[in-house]
Amino acid sequence: MTVSLPLVLVLGFIAWGAVKFLGVRTWIVFVIALFGFLLSHTFMAPAIDSGTRSGVGIVNGSHD
Repeated sequence: MTVSLPLVLVLGFIAWGAVKFLGVRTWIVFVIALFGFLLSHTFMAPAIDSGTRSGVGIVNGSHD
């Protein structure tokens, strides 16, 4: 059985778990999210995108 989840949903669950169980303050999560949003509009965006895609490809592996 294959389950497909968007990366945003997975990261949302991680952020929720960090706030709930690790005691991370909610404002820190918002600052990190804002940093990621602003970082996506810089020259580093293509490198981050290709690195994320490569990481997801490695995790998923081949299903031939």
